[in-house]
Amino acid sequence: MDYVERIPFNAGHLWSTQKPILTHLDIELTHRCNNNCMHCCINVPAGDSVALENELATSELHRILKEAAKLGALQVRFTGGEPLLRSDFEELYLFARRLGLKVLLFTNGRLITERLADIFAHIPPLMPIEITVYGMHAESYEAVSGVRGSFAEFGRGIQLLRERRVPFVVKGAYLPPNRGEMVEFESWSRSIPWMDCPPSYAVLLEKRSKHDDPVKDRRIEALRPSPEEVVAMTRKGRRYREEMTEFCRNFLGPPGDKLFGCGAGTSGCLDPYGRFQACLSLRTPELAYDLKNGTLMDALTVAFPNLRKMRAANPEYLHRCGRCFIIGLCEQCPARSWNETRTLDTPLEYFCSIAHAEARELGLLRGHEHAWEVRDWQFRIDKALS
Repeated sequence: MDYVERIPFNAGHLWSTQKPILTHLDIELTHRCNNNCMHCCINVPAGDSVALENELATSELHRILKEAAKLGALQVRFTGGEPLLRSDFEELYLFARRLGLKVLLFTNGRLITERLADIFAHIPPLMPIEITVYGMHAESYEAVSGVRGSFAEFGRGIQLLRERRVPFVVKGAYLPPNRGEMVEFESWSRSIPWMDCPPSYAVLLEKRSKHDDPVKDRRIEALRPSPEEVVAMTRKGRRYREEMTEFCRNFLGPPGDKLFGCGAGTSGCLDPYGRFQACLSLRTPELAYDLKNGTLMDALTVAFPNLRKMRAANPEYLHRCGRCFIIGLCEQCPARSWNETRTLDTPLEYFCSIAHAEARELGLLRGHEHAWEVRDWQFRIDKALS
């Protein structure tokens, strides 16, 4: 099997300082999952025959991985769903590594076998495996995962990696069944040799991106922590304050009608069915690029640059978000707007409230001010962060 492509040697190209077209690639290998987590925005059942039938073939993924490497990518992230459900996962992993790509694996750890752990030990991914932990005990873990016996399988996967000293890190999900275990979780995480900082948490819960389950959407809304809880959970510590000082000085200010103020489209995420999205969350069908019938090069150089030219048209968005100087703090974006409202430019109250709570914490807002009504925002930034 060929893993490389021979090209004519060019010394000038070898020492070129030109930036690669693609630095990394995200691939959702499947949306199927062996968990049924209470908060998940994407999963379908592990045995879903329709999803399985429509997933990209191994050969199609080989082609895309080879093109990514040719365009300069150094890393691929395999995520899902649960990527280890793919029967060809081992082959895809080895193919990516033989291309010279680092592999970042997102998994719940339940399907890590002795064989897979041995492969990770002998052919390292070169990035710590990231494992999401849903609880420190069977009762809390399985209340989140929705699957009896999942806690023991997760523990076994962790143990197999530990025994072989395969680097991994853990992260959490901030949910009612496990909120009382945070101290225990963070204490346990410190025993993991490769954890060089406290674990991160999934806190900003997104609705179903397929718009396929209104009941679950309502449950996800009910699970969301308050804006004040979000700020207390994720915006804390001296390091955060130092980073935010620099960020606010450089990135705060009203965006006007510009819709995409992020780096969407400079890389991208391939979904299981061949749709290449400008980011992991942007699942608007008409903005996706069909990689079954196209190339990464065309997506990145022709299709995606047009996204960054898009402008908001919703009058409410223009009145609020377009004039809001703390938009850089806000988790509102076209992807989340589409997931919640099927439009790209509808203000989302929940994420707006979080941004306002953080701005008050940083001293940028007073009382119940709305950031889009503040005119002396540059003075406030200079004063609050001096």
